[in-house]
Amino acid sequence: MTALPKLVATDLDGTLVRTDNTVSMRSSDVLKRLAAKGVHIVGITGRGPRLLQLCRTDVPSADHLVMAQGSYIFDTAHDSPKMLRSLAFPGEQALSIVETIEAVAGPLTVLVESGSAHGAPLLGDEVKNWPFAVPIHTTDRESAHTGNIVKSFLLSESKTSMELLALANELIGPERAEFTESGLGFVEVCPPGATKAAGLMYVCDRLDVSVDDVLAFGDATNDLSMLSLVGHSVAMGNAHPRIKSVATDTTATNDDDGVVSYLERVFGI
Repeated sequence: MTALPKLVATDLDGTLVRTDNTVSMRSSDVLKRLAAKGVHIVGITGRGPRLLQLCRTDVPSADHLVMAQGSYIFDTAHDSPKMLRSLAFPGEQALSIVETIEAVAGPLTVLVESGSAHGAPLLGDEVKNWPFAVPIHTTDRESAHTGNIVKSFLLSESKTSMELLALANELIGPERAEFTESGLGFVEVCPPGATKAAGLMYVCDRLDVSVDDVLAFGDATNDLSMLSLVGHSVAMGNAHPRIKSVATDTTATNDDDGVVSYLERVFGI
């Protein structure tokens, strides 16, 4: 890296956030110091807008948050966040896509993130081992997909998430939906154009920062588009092999504060 980055973009879960769902004081302090020096801090996550306050708690120095795999973007530089973009995804369209995939893949467990309000529940099938402490309201698929939704989650009984992801991309073109997975075993059905790369590009254009001046961190395959876009990309020590294969460099695991360790070296702080 020949010049210091003007913008640091980091994934949250599995990257900045540790497996106990906390962010270290060391990480928070270094990000705060970088922000004070004029470096833009951007949190980029698959978490939906109902978790906006949690994201702000995890990375309070961020002046922007890109959420829901890129479909929601917030200016968080001030006390009151301002939503800059949201991609509408008609539930009827998402349901048709789910049914098309299930007809080939076999039975699927389906959850829908429909609400953007703080703490809004997930809707759909019963899931016993959902990794986050969020309410899940069991309901039929048609009801779950009523109106516009944020995204749907699909879990196959017979296929791995990567197998299901490949099948979804084979069956459905990008003009109808974007598909990704973030290491939870679920494939996410997102609106067309909803990628972390697209969300980050929106923020870079808004801030007049070249992607060549961006340093980005990630761990899961939903980070591929973002890491492939920027001038310098870093895979976590705990990252998926595909992430490590495309990243410019690697760092320690999320539990060993890999993001902040790398930033300390780059910025000499």
